[in-house]
Amino acid sequence: MNSLDNGQVRPTAALINPPHDSPTSQRHIRALVVSPQLEVRKVLVRVLEALSTDVISCSTQLQAEEVLSLQSVEVVFCDENLPDGSYADLIHPNHWDHKIPRVIVATRTGEWEFYFEALRKGAFDVVRCPWYATDVEMSVIRALREEDQAASFRAAV
Repeated sequence: MNSLDNGQVRPTAALINPPHDSPTSQRHIRALVVSPQLEVRKVLVRVLEALSTDVISCSTQLQAEEVLSLQSVEVVFCDENLPDGSYADLIHPNHWDHKIPRVIVATRTGEWEFYFEALRKGAFDVVRCPWYATDVEMSVIRALREEDQAASFRAAV
């Protein structure tokens, strides 16, 4: 835990940057956080909520599939391993379908081999724990930008 100047304590798992005017606050964004570890979910939810993002969280691949079947979600932050599967189970082959969210894999290792493997499997991005708010925000912004480009392309066709 890190102590803040005002006496509050924050977990070291999230290194939250000072608030700023975020481009994500100008658009309604829904994110799904999938992790079997409650503390990991709480920290990432806090970072995403600071970006004015609606956040849903769950702990298993099965729960995530249920959420995705019922609600539109732009981005999914998922641990690399889940009790009943992995991030790869949430990646769908057709990333140009506007209803399929971008999957951002959360890892604790930060190994380049894993990063490239996740991208080959169709992950949109990989972020390393502990999360910096700017890293999370940049992943969300890039995912939304790609989604907007895909929508523009579909509209032009």
